[in-house]
Amino acid sequence: MSACTDDHTDNPQTIIEIDNLSTRFGDVVVHEHLSLKINQGEIVSLVGGSGSGKTVLLRQMLGLNQPASGSVRVFGEDINRIDAEHLQQLRNRWGMLFQQGALFSALTVFDNVAQPMRELRVLPKQLIRDAALLKLQMAGIGPEHALKMPSDLSGGMIKRVALARALALEPELLFLDEPTAGLDPNASESFVSLIRELRDEMHLTVVMVTHDLDTLFALSSRVAVLADKHIIAYCRPDKVVEFKHPFIETFFRGERGQRAFEALPDKPDQPKGGESQSL
Repeated sequence: MSACTDDHTDNPQTIIEIDNLSTRFGDVVVHEHLSLKINQGEIVSLVGGSGSGKTVLLRQMLGLNQPASGSVRVFGEDINRIDAEHLQQLRNRWGMLFQQGALFSALTVFDNVAQPMRELRVLPKQLIRDAALLKLQMAGIGPEHALKMPSDLSGGMIKRVALARALALEPELLFLDEPTAGLDPNASESFVSLIRELRDEMHLTVVMVTHDLDTLFALSSRVAVLADKHIIAYCRPDKVVEFKHPFIETFFRGERGQRAFEALPDKPDQPKGGESQSL
């Protein structure tokens, strides 16, 4: 993995640590000796071309796919070496926002958010009610929408309800899969602001898969770029653009990348094409 000098040594608490991970599906090698460390409070974006394995890597952090070799530690636990009960306890410490929201179509907005709390089978009904309405409020959904069905919601509202459900158990870690996909520019910008505010309020660590450059530059503490079965760069967004690699040249230095980079509030001088370098 290419290293950067901005490794957040002032915050040594590691939330996710992936070590020497290899992933294979039959004869297809997706990851080879891949390592990654994510610290508390960071927003880390996973980016890469089609087939680079970013979604597979996210699923491995969730304990949904097992690697061929190597380890995935979350909250200090190797999630592939613990029993199902212990893994479920860990899963209660994180939330997941799926790309399309993945709301239960037969449940109301309120019931979708309340469902994770009900599954614990230990919380009183009144507490679940108050907590679900609070999470909806935090996600920007008023109580007047609580009894609506998912089919009655706009794409932006579905994302917000799904985010409220992901936050239902007061997680320390939040996973996002293409959080702004399908949203118009205004809804996307509003959703990005919401994620940033919730990260600060709830002291969340966030791992995000995204193709959206505006979201990536607006939110990311660091960006992990997957290519050639490895993480080829892992740095602040403004540093990633300095790496020489075909995917980075195309993704970050194209017209969309230039626009997103220019929108950074405190961007450094853009490196010229002949001056880019691996750190």
